[in-house]
Amino acid sequence: MSVVFVHGNVSSGAFWDDVVKEFPGAKAVDLRGFGSAAPRPVDATRGLRDFADDLREAVDEPVHLVGWSMGGGVVMQFLRDHPGLVRSLTLVNPVSPYGFGGTTGEDGRLTHPDGAGSGAGTANPEFVAAIGKGDREKMREVFRFAYVKHPVENEDRYLDSMLTTVTGEDNYPGDARPSDHWPGTAPGTRGVLNALAPIHFRLDDLHEVDPKPPILWIRGADDVIVSDASMFDLAHLGAIGAVPGWDGTPAQPMIAQTRAVLERYGNYREAVIEDCGHSPHIERPQEFLRLLREHVA
Repeated sequence: MSVVFVHGNVSSGAFWDDVVKEFPGAKAVDLRGFGSAAPRPVDATRGLRDFADDLREAVDEPVHLVGWSMGGGVVMQFLRDHPGLVRSLTLVNPVSPYGFGGTTGEDGRLTHPDGAGSGAGTANPEFVAAIGKGDREKMREVFRFAYVKHPVENEDRYLDSMLTTVTGEDNYPGDARPSDHWPGTAPGTRGVLNALAPIHFRLDDLHEVDPKPPILWIRGADDVIVSDASMFDLAHLGAIGAVPGWDGTPAQPMIAQTRAVLERYGNYREAVIEDCGHSPHIERPQEFLRLLREHVA
């Protein structure tokens, strides 16, 4: 059984270590700028296609693809570009098909024409600096707040993985541009967070692929990253008073957007794991493995 696992942002294939060993012949890839992969620059104007191209280098036959967080967007892009190479797709707390930040409504309408509220300028500069300095305690703080809801075993190996992230304008987070619209920053053309910006990454036409392999969407019910009230969406943070000057820009309904795109696609199932955060594969491994085994079988 050929299963390929794709990691999310600020992580690496190491986040899949315990899962990969449960599937003989499976592998987890490292995308550019993460893990042991070369720090090749990311052309954000291509959306997530640079990462999907990295994945294509690792796939030479039809496979079962599993993508977590940003990796969910990567495998959706891969399906869009290479449907004949996908036997099944599993999305684990995936980024919305309309990117991260800067949209509203189930159809992913831009809140501002320049994508303001998304892209590299939305990154916390202290967090970016902490990665560059190898600050494990800052990684621990973010991991416990955002990646998981409850403590997990072997936490330090995940921190090691996070610290492999290459920082800078060509990688994480990318370059930013000023905007006349709140919150005053718009996506640039380079780097990871700009590749996730809705002016560069949109999958309006996923339902048009042929063939349509089955999709399983697994998500933790209490995710604070990918959520209709994301703690990383500046519009939501503005609405609750955590970011000053909020002008009423609505938050991105990330879950509703993903569901709308998959409803159009048709051949999918949604599985919600209760009392679980952003990382079901490490928070609830047995439940996650049961769902994945059933799907790829």
